[in-house]
Amino acid sequence: MRSRNAIANSEHSRISETAAVLLLLCLWSAGWTWFIYSHGWLAWYGDAEAHLNIARRILDSRTPGYDQIGTVWLPLLHVLLLPLAHNDELWRTALAGSIVSGAAFVLAGTFLFFAARRVFPGRAPAMVMLVVFAGNPNLLYLQSTAMTEPLFIAASMAVLYFTVRFRDTQSWPSLFGASLAATCGTLCRYDGWFLIPFSALFILLAARKQRIVKAGVFSLVACLGPAYWLAHNWWCCASVLAFYSGPGSAKAIQGAATYPGYGNWGKALLFFFTAARWCAGGPLFWLGAAGLAASAAVPKARWPAVYLLLPAVFYIWSIHSAGTPIFMPDLWPNSYYNTRYGLALLPGLALGATVLASLCPERAHLAAAWAAALLAVAPWLIRPHPEAWITWKESQVNSESRRAWTRAAADYLAPRYRRGSGIITTFGDITGIYRRMGLPLRETLTWDNWPLWPAAVARPDLFLWEEWAVVIGGDPVQTALWRAGAHGPRYELAKTIIVPGAPAVEIYHCCIGLTPLNHDDNSLHQVPWSQERLPPDEDQ
Repeated sequence: MRSRNAIANSEHSRISETAAVLLLLCLWSAGWTWFIYSHGWLAWYGDAEAHLNIARRILDSRTPGYDQIGTVWLPLLHVLLLPLAHNDELWRTALAGSIVSGAAFVLAGTFLFFAARRVFPGRAPAMVMLVVFAGNPNLLYLQSTAMTEPLFIAASMAVLYFTVRFRDTQSWPSLFGASLAATCGTLCRYDGWFLIPFSALFILLAARKQRIVKAGVFSLVACLGPAYWLAHNWWCCASVLAFYSGPGSAKAIQGAATYPGYGNWGKALLFFFTAARWCAGGPLFWLGAAGLAASAAVPKARWPAVYLLLPAVFYIWSIHSAGTPIFMPDLWPNSYYNTRYGLALLPGLALGATVLASLCPERAHLAAAWAAALLAVAPWLIRPHPEAWITWKESQVNSESRRAWTRAAADYLAPRYRRGSGIITTFGDITGIYRRMGLPLRETLTWDNWPLWPAAVARPDLFLWEEWAVVIGGDPVQTALWRAGAHGPRYELAKTIIVPGAPAVEIYHCCIGLTPLNHDDNSLHQVPWSQERLPPDEDQ
């Protein structure tokens, strides 16, 4: 009877603990999301804008369907965003991304907490790791936006939890949990592909029976993600490596331009660890680094330490060999780019700080753990301002000109555009104009709409029927307008938007067979959505 009561009490305690962690993380995530939303920062990252619009175009496009998933960015985030981004309000306000990323943040924190419960004795070390992880404003900013990092961290923390659980229980459910989590990780960031062989090796070494079978099952399930994506790229582009070297890939964007760290291991290490220090804060960086070095003295922490260091290896390798730069404000060329990659080391540094505290004399364990947590969050308490958050600062600096021309173009088009008249345009940053307007993407003709797009660009005299054109200097739309003009003037330049540090944005209006555009008389044009509540001004 006592044994049954003990089991029941243990189960009840575990359920209560899980519910408490989930509730606290949900409230914390929601509060930060509201703060970020109220300041209009949700779509400052260009990648966040793109993720929202890719998810939207799968159902809302001239040519909706599977091919709209694209080939460069892995699909899991877009699939999860799809039903939310299809809601006009959630898409226009960018809250669709907040819901998915916020849920991922909650799961990541929960899995990290329970992984720590299996690594360290007692509840306090796990609470300290959770505080260090969830108290980081760089991560809290990203978990409010449509970025892939929170989703990948959730998947990788799930792999960590289930592999540690498998080591303790040898259970098939733990093995399948790790396998499915790894598959999810491979479908949201390429880091996940890198982690598969190391996780499989751990399964092989940790299994007490059927080692080869269990490692093989894990590998087979985990590799379903990469296998699917290679097949997808072949289907869409006739090349399994279109994601790596095709148009829009990181390699194509970087081109032949060099950068610090390319082909130089020393600088690759310097730039990544500088990003990690900025993202984690100086005290946690040094505490965590010392703790990770000392993790060999804590047997149960060895695998978590190795696993949580692997993303750092991946990014250092990517900087050195794969055309993936990181630019930091305190290192030449003194700018901001991919600074968020430093967050990949945050869970590892949180583990390291906890390991360091656990090595103190037993009587001082609790005090040392909470002292480590206080030191870790001290930089954000001393300077509680977004200027100190490198991820926010990067998004603010790099989006300043884009936000200016997006707002100006949307403000110009909104009172003039008539639903159904159509806009020929490209995709990417420029799509932010239509999201801000709340204009369905099926109203636009973009280079993702085949065969409509190539027909309109090649023979605009026959197939270009859109009333409006929005051009970023020198893009294919401008070429199509020139070709259309060769058969007689069809489009007049209605508006030019010039913002320092950005190419000119030109808005054209068809002047044949339509009422001429009157720049001073808006009464000629419908204003179908002008009374809708707009999201917070993104220039705040």
